[in-house]
Amino acid sequence: MDTSAALDLLTRGRIEVEGRLVDASNATLFCKIELDGVEAQCVYKPVRGERPLWDFPDGTLAGREVATYLISAGAGLDLVPPTVLRPGPFGSGMVQLWIETREEDELVDIVGVDDVKPGWIPVFHAHDRFGDPAVLVHADHPRIALMSAFDVVVNNADRKGGHVLHALDGGVYGVDHGICLHTEPKLRTVLWGWAREPLTEQVLDALRRLRSSLDGELGESLHDHLTRAEVRAVAERTDKLLAAGVFPEPSGDWPAIPWPAF
Repeated sequence: MDTSAALDLLTRGRIEVEGRLVDASNATLFCKIELDGVEAQCVYKPVRGERPLWDFPDGTLAGREVATYLISAGAGLDLVPPTVLRPGPFGSGMVQLWIETREEDELVDIVGVDDVKPGWIPVFHAHDRFGDPAVLVHADHPRIALMSAFDVVVNNADRKGGHVLHALDGGVYGVDHGICLHTEPKLRTVLWGWAREPLTEQVLDALRRLRSSLDGELGESLHDHLTRAEVRAVAERTDKLLAAGVFPEPSGDWPAIPWPAF
């Protein structure tokens, strides 16, 4: 299904709740959506099911999920599944196309210190629940590099390993972007493997596209979901990353890795 058709389905389709993702901290419902005989599966997060947070305004997480989708699309990244804000069975909420994944082919993992394979990048060393040494790793994959830069731009406060999806069609997607796009630095991610390395040309091209889009239609569309200060902060983070020319490293001012990491 192409993006335009997916957005139309998500916007106008009839939603039928089939279950709940119980591991999610906010109400996250697994649904079927149907329009004119076309069916798909989606995730529906009603605003009324959002857990209050001390540092994000109440009722804004669904809009932040949509904003991260718009930023991904505006940069030509295709890193976030099609996402809309619309009425649903339990009120207004975020509705996002469900991505079928290669569960046996994860892109972020925790392995033993002697089990890091070629093509994987160590992020940090720790101990597993049995006290044995372990390493958090992620794949040395160009789309993971794009996602790492994307997390910087959207100021992702919660990029867990389970939020990185390897789709059946080979695509790579990030999900669960409710606590992004704050004006204050809050970056927490498991994708630190390229810290201090030069940005790739693919990343630089995407950042330039994003920066140009922010001055036009994208910037205006983001104002439906974010404050003007938050939109301005996206542009400032993009400018800073382009000027630095390298993937950032943890600042040391706050935890760099979300907990739990998965």
